[in-house]
Amino acid sequence: MIMMRICFGMLLIGLTFGCEDRPSGQDRPNILFVISDDQSFAHTSFAGSNFVNTPGFDKIAHEGVYFANCYAGSPGCAPSRSAIVTGRHHWQNEQSGQHASVWLKKYVSFIDQLENNGYRTGRTGKGVGPFRYDAEGEDPLIRKTDAAGLTRSNIRYSPDNDQRHSTGISKINYFENFKYFLENSRKDTPFFFWFGAYEPHRVYEKGSWKRLGKKLEDAEVPGFLPDSEVTRGDILDYAVEIEWFDQHLQKMLEYLEATGELENTIVIVTADNGMPFPRAKSNAYEYGVHVPMAIRYPKNFPGGRVVDDPIGFIDLAPTMLEVTNTGKEGMPAMSGRSFLDILKSKEEGIVDSTRKYALSGRERHSSSRYLNLGYPQRAIKNKDFIFIWNMKPERWPAGAPQKFDSNDTTRLLPIHGLDQNGQYIPDAAYTDIDDSPTKTYIIENLKQDDTKRYFTLAHGKRPEYELYNVTRDPFCLENLSGVLAFRAVENELKEALLKELKRSNDPRITGPDTEIFDRYKRYSRMRKFPKPEQVE
Repeated sequence: MIMMRICFGMLLIGLTFGCEDRPSGQDRPNILFVISDDQSFAHTSFAGSNFVNTPGFDKIAHEGVYFANCYAGSPGCAPSRSAIVTGRHHWQNEQSGQHASVWLKKYVSFIDQLENNGYRTGRTGKGVGPFRYDAEGEDPLIRKTDAAGLTRSNIRYSPDNDQRHSTGISKINYFENFKYFLENSRKDTPFFFWFGAYEPHRVYEKGSWKRLGKKLEDAEVPGFLPDSEVTRGDILDYAVEIEWFDQHLQKMLEYLEATGELENTIVIVTADNGMPFPRAKSNAYEYGVHVPMAIRYPKNFPGGRVVDDPIGFIDLAPTMLEVTNTGKEGMPAMSGRSFLDILKSKEEGIVDSTRKYALSGRERHSSSRYLNLGYPQRAIKNKDFIFIWNMKPERWPAGAPQKFDSNDTTRLLPIHGLDQNGQYIPDAAYTDIDDSPTKTYIIENLKQDDTKRYFTLAHGKRPEYELYNVTRDPFCLENLSGVLAFRAVENELKEALLKELKRSNDPRITGPDTEIFDRYKRYSRMRKFPKPEQVE
């Protein structure tokens, strides 16, 4: 009898500790992770934008925590998403932090950890990419499946059921895929679902804004772009795609509420990098790396708050692991730090005074220079200032001004991609900037007095160091680097940046091969460029 009591007592102790180590599926929160593709921080109605309407995002921001200083890991999608799922700076992840390279198995995603901890995981739309995965399992070093998880269904719009506002919008029916996942997976375990929209990534249907009744006068043109009808129309087409993304978010929230799961679901909404316009995406300026982010979970995260602490994408993975009581075993050491304490706090403004900086960086984006060279940047942001280190200032930041014809690689296209009639040849120059009406307008008017300034801002070479007070100068137009009055803040940021780059063993700083990023194999489209000294 005594032995039976001892065994029973030990069983109770074991069950008790088991519950502490892994809460029941009913108690553990679901997670809906929502990420748009190329959306700057200013472009939600919650942030005050008048030309875009985002009620889905606004609900999360109003009822949850809005992070006013969230910074993407990179101004490009692949390295930025790499930082999200690994909790590491992209320069720490070798090929798995570089655009259009391979994803190595050793860079384990926090989503894998959640699945190992009993979460059912699913995805719709764009995951962690573009990367090359080895679906056939032929290479023992390369991951088979997307680091954001498996796509659990492939429901798409058909010609007889096409609700899209624009031909530029993806045919994937994000909401129906989410619904299918929830209805066809186990109900006794919590879920993690990754909703990765392809919007508002280009290409857009030009003039789609007219279909939605938008007006040119409503568009808000950032100070680094020319205020023309072309630019305004382009921005409104961008808004159409943001609103499409937000509509699917709304449907997901409504479905969760109808099924009684919303209050037990952490909803995170953000974007991978800034708007696909000149001097934004692929640039470490404010409109390239500052992204929207809001998180709602009323059970444990007091809502209705705006937090000003600098948050980086590397902080998301450790936060998700901590909130779900999930271990980090098998993951390379993270550089990010959980901000669960901020989420649980009731404070606004600066909540954690020890959290001073967020970092971002860039290497190679598209194939845009001789020998596929990139434009390495490292950037650090505190509450008010962003400091940018252009590590190779001799290179063209937007890509080379001249390339060889893709159909005849012996034929060199004209400088700036302008033909004999002064019209821009698609994909002919500065290819780190997505082709667009705005880009075309700037290049075709590069000699006009009212446009040449914008041409230089987007395409011209830059100094090694740049410093901007983004509170007063969100368009990053006045470089304060070297200005005596700002020497103290510049030195502080430069020192803090270099310290973190050394601590995180950035090859650009610590070696042994400081140029390794320029030699990783690229698996996406390649272009041919002349040697820099051969540019006309």
